[in-house]
Amino acid sequence: MPDAEVSLDAEGPAAPPRANGELAFDAPWERRLFGVTMALSQRVFSYADFRERLMVRVGEAPTRPYWRSWAAALEDALAEVCALDPGVVEARHQEFLARPHGHDH
Repeated sequence: MPDAEVSLDAEGPAAPPRANGELAFDAPWERRLFGVTMALSQRVFSYADFRERLMVRVGEAPTRPYWRSWAAALEDALAEVCALDPGVVEARHQEFLARPHGHDH
């Protein structure tokens, strides 16, 4: 069930990176990913379920960049509620990899 209000972890494996107490994003896509996830957690899946998936993804690859684990957890959450087909994501990924460098900025 979606959440009306979400409380982010301040510490631990699910805690997003912070700088001076504020969420830290190294790239614009990370900020967008966060916003999309928060919006979806209010209508499509619960943040608690997403958080559990995030902890699994962080635990399986502790050296993977945090926001990459976040993206993988979001894919898992969307697949669970049948809002995303992992095969479609992989096909698009391969399509983008096959394009010439310098496109799709």
